[in-house]
This record gives sequence, structure tokens and C-alpha cells, in this order.
Amino acid sequence: MIPTVDWPWPDWELARLPLPALPDLPVPDLPGSPAQWAILLSAAAGLFGLALSRRSSRPAAWVAIGCSGLVFAAMVWQLYAVAGASEPRISSTIGALSFGELTVPLELSASRLSALVAAVVSMVAFFVQIFARWYLWFDPRYRQFSASVSIFTAAMLLVVLSSDVVLTLIGWEVMGWCSFLLIGHLSAKDSANRAAGKALLVTRLADVGFVLGLIALAAGAGTTSIPAIVEHWSSAGPSAGLSLAMVGVVLGVLGKSAQLPFQDWLPDAMEGPTPASALIHAATMVAAGTVVLAQLLPLLQASGPARVLLALLVAATIVLAALLAFAQPDIKRLLAWSTVSQVGLMLAALTVVPAGDGPDAAILHLVSHAWFKALLFLTVGWMGVLTGGTVVRFVVSSTKRYRSLRRPMGIGLLALAGVPPMVGFVSKELVLAQAEHGVQAGMGTAATIVLAAVGASVPLTAAYCMRAWLILDRGPRRRHVPAPRPTADRQIIDDFFSEPDVVEEAIGIEEADSAISSSARSVVALLGFFSVVGGVLAFTPQLDLALTVNLQLLAAALLLMALAALAVWVASRGVGSRDAAARLPANLSLATERGLGFDRLYHAAVVRPVLALAHAVQWADREVLDAYVRAAVPTARLLGSALETTHPRRPAPALVLVLGGVVVLAIIGVVLS
Repeated sequence: MIPTVDWPWPDWELARLPLPALPDLPVPDLPGSPAQWAILLSAAAGLFGLALSRRSSRPAAWVAIGCSGLVFAAMVWQLYAVAGASEPRISSTIGALSFGELTVPLELSASRLSALVAAVVSMVAFFVQIFARWYLWFDPRYRQFSASVSIFTAAMLLVVLSSDVVLTLIGWEVMGWCSFLLIGHLSAKDSANRAAGKALLVTRLADVGFVLGLIALAAGAGTTSIPAIVEHWSSAGPSAGLSLAMVGVVLGVLGKSAQLPFQDWLPDAMEGPTPASALIHAATMVAAGTVVLAQLLPLLQASGPARVLLALLVAATIVLAALLAFAQPDIKRLLAWSTVSQVGLMLAALTVVPAGDGPDAAILHLVSHAWFKALLFLTVGWMGVLTGGTVVRFVVSSTKRYRSLRRPMGIGLLALAGVPPMVGFVSKELVLAQAEHGVQAGMGTAATIVLAAVGASVPLTAAYCMRAWLILDRGPRRRHVPAPRPTADRQIIDDFFSEPDVVEEAIGIEEADSAISSSARSVVALLGFFSVVGGVLAFTPQLDLALTVNLQLLAAALLLMALAALAVWVASRGVGSRDAAARLPANLSLATERGLGFDRLYHAAVVRPVLALAHAVQWADREVLDAYVRAAVPTARLLGSALETTHPRRPAPALVLVLGGVVVLAIIGVVLS
């Protein structure tokens, strides 16, 4: 019998970097707080960008990009202001309101985590505005797009910095309408209009539960203040009312975050411009649910049914979305399904947090996902301009033909796959450690299912990232590139404020660089930088991660990633496009492209019953209610005919005398008065 060797696998506690103390900068006594200025500037940029730029896109670019830069600066300043503070920084809006026994303070709150998320949201929005100025250069509706992005940013910042459920609802609903505008930006396309309507209807259906849940929480606490709501319901203990309210909130979060059973709208949202996809997927909309549940985390922990429901649905979504991402025939749809899976990881981390701990692991993955997913979408947008599309047959060998795409695309896919030392590796391993910690804390079967789903996502994510890279990097490393054509007769985009007459498609390395503006290229480079070094954030005092990383589990995850990547590489050999998914059966590929038929399920479960009910109401209105109105005319005619047969046509002499007497008396009364 072979003796087993008991290898020591010590656990690793996260260390704290010995960061230097922040300089004590003088804080100017300015009216308002950074949170107030950020939300107001973003909203004003959306309104004034349309009002002041009716004829040219240049003023719209100045307004949108300039205000976004100021908002980013304000959020960085806020992050500095709350660093080391023990209490959140509270600021008012329009003042407190009172509705009988319900108090509505309408306050904003900047805490350690909310300030971090707000800074990342404003950063991504700023970068998207810069990139969109180049990407939508000749779009006649660029002004509407930039205005929608500004209002979208204001709504997300309102949700992040809100300390009141009324403000949360306002930001939540405004984001839904802005997503409708951004997804349907190319309104001449029927597919874009359909995708925008689908996103609006699906999220609105889920928002019914969200609104009812927040109303129940506020009514029970007698206030709309989020800290007061958490304190009231936490002191009251678990109850049926709390469970019902939190189940409603969870349903709204599942809809906004594109989780089962509402997941199908997000891949269809790829009909919108790529900068809009970067904004929606990276730092707004789908991440809003994680922010709201992080604010209400003690209530989620106290509500067993809501937590279990969320855990089971996001666990299923994590695995299902990763499988669907592998088989997509379009790189943008692959990234969309990866977003569904990654947002599931954020929400899963919240379901396994024991009582007394914070949502730092989920917030860290939100931040890291914002960086590398924005990088991937903007790089794919750049690639789409060069190749003419993002379908697999268009982008094959694109990183070989256009070597400027190679580095940002490689960094983004490595971060998405969770390869060390990328930011995605740090955040995903901490989510895995959080799930393991939840199982050890005895959080039930749901925590075990979440741990299994998070573990399964590791090789699945590596598989679809490897598949994407093999497609993009297919072909010989060296190939003949035609010499660049003279640039005397054409103008090169070098800045987002110039107005060239024509821009030709780039060919080769040199023209791949010249096809993108210097500012947009700088944005991609900065996102790549944060995707590489952003993991350092986990070791700073900005996050309180009291987790222990199981080195044995870490080694197993890395081994599974390597095996998954190797399996995809082997499967791709012999395929012309190096697409491993080409070996899947045609029926399965078609089914995965259509989201496994969830559209038909929506039609059967929602659309057809609603239409049937509408037709029934229409029939009742037409055949029952309107029947009384239509019957009034023949009924009156019938009564008239009956009376005509019983009475003579000529009036009786006595009736004439009575009427004459009445007239005479009336005249006498008028004269005497």
C-alpha cells in the first residue's frame, strides 16, 4: 500500500500594504458636497448638451466630456475626503419631506464603499464619453447619445450615493429609461428597437416587485432613510413581512442584473453602440442591484427565503451564462453572456456573507469587473471599426492583422479569465474565499450550491476566454502587410475636438493606430493599466476583507483553468477559424445563440396571457359596456313609436290653455317685479 503524503496547505490571510499616510490637503469651503455636485453636473450635462448644441456635435462633446471629467474629479476628491472616516458623510438634497407618519429625509451618503464605487462609475463614464466621441464621429445622433450617457451616469451615482429609498427609486427608474434610449440608439434598425423594448419591458416587470418591496420596508419603518430602515427591521428580527419585502427587492435586482429568469434581455442589448454596452455592462445598470443589496445587506442576511432564492437563482445563472458564452457566434454576445455570469458572482458573494461581515468582496469584484469589462468592450468596438463587425467570421485573426489590438484584448481576456496577477484573479479568488467562508459558517445548503457554482465558473470562464483568444489570434505571426497609402488626401483623427471630412478604414499596424483618436487610445491604455494593477486595491484600507484564502482551493482553481484552456486549444486544432465551438452540433449552436428558447418561454408565460387578457377586456368593453350605449338609441326610438300610437299628434285644447296661462302669469310677474 502506497503511503499518502500529507502536504501542508497553509491558509493565507490577506496582508495590508504599508501605504504612506495621505497628505493633509486643505479642504476648500465650497457650497455643497462632492456627491451633490457630481449628480447635478451629470444631469446638467445631459440637459444642456441637447439645448446648447442643436447644430453641431462639437459643443455637445465639450459639454459631455468636460462635465464627465469634473464629475470624476469630484468623486476622486470625495474618495479622499472619506478615507479613514468612521462615519459616512451625509449631505442633503432638497430638504426633508413629511407625509403624515412617514419621514422622507432625501439625503445622500458617502461611505468607504459607496465612495469607491462612485469613483469607478464616474471614471468609466468619463472614459466612455471620450471613446464615444471618436466611435460615433459621424453619427447624426451623437448629441442625444452623449446626453443620455450623462443622465445615465447621474442616475447611477444617485443610486450609489443614495441614503433614501425614494432617491434610489428615482435613480433606478431613470436608468431603465436611459438604457432604453441607448440600446435603441440606432432606431433605424428593427432589431435595435425590439431589443430596447424588450429590455424596458423585462426590467419593468421585475421592477414591480422592487417598488413594492421598498414601499413595504419604508412603511414598516416609518421612514425612507436606508440606515433607519435597516436599523428598524434588524432590531425587529426575522418576520414574514421582512421576507416578503426582501423577496420583492430581490426580484427587482434579478431583473436589473439580468439573472434568471430575466437574463435574456442583456445579450439582445448588444444592438446598441459599443460604448453604450461598455457603460451598461461595466459600471451601471447591471451593477446597480449589487449596490442596492449591499446597502440592505443586514436585511438580506436576516431574511432566509430571500437569501436562499437569490442564492439558487444566481448560482444557476453563473453556470448557464458561462456555458452560453462559449457557444456565441458574436464576440459582443460572448461578452454579454460573460457579464451575466460575472454579475451573478457579485450577487452570489452577497448571499454567503455571515452576519456581522460586510459586502467588500462583492464590491471588489464589481470594481474589477468595471475595469476589465469596459476595456474589453471598448477594444471590441475599436476592432469592429477595423474589421467591419464583431461576428466571428469578421474578427478571425484580427489581433494578428491589427497588432495594436493585441495587448488590450489580451489583458482584458486574462483579467476576465482570472489569471494572476490581473485584477480579475484577485477579486474572483476572494469571491471564492467568501463562498468557502459562508459554507464554514454554516449558512446552509444554499451556500454550498453557491460555492459549487463559483467553482464551476472558474474553468468555464477560462474556456470561453481561450476560445475568443484563439479566434482573434489565429494565423501566422508574420504576414505581408501592404504599405500604408499616402495620407496627403485624407485626414487622421487625432483629437475628439477636430472635425475631419473623411476617415478611411485602417490597414496594417501603422494605420490601425491612426484609425483611433489619441484620446480614445489613451482611454483603452488606462483601462488596461487598472486591469493589471487594480488587484492591489484588495490590500489597502479601502476594503475590509477579513477573509482567509485557502491555498489548496486556489491551486485547484488555477489547475482547472489551465486544463480548460488546454481542452479548448485541443478542440480548436483542425478548425479553420480556430473556433472550438464550431465542433458543437448545429442544433445546439443555434439553440445557444437564441438563448435556449427563453424568448418562447416569455411569450408563453407572459406575452400570450397578457394579450389574452387584453383581448378579453377589449371584448367586454365592446360587447358588454358599449352594448348599453348602442342600445340606448333604438330603445329611445322604440319608446317614441309606442307613445306616438297612444297620443294624438295635435295637442289638446286644455293643454294649450294651460300653457297660455303660464306664459301670461310669467309676463305679469316680470312686469310687477
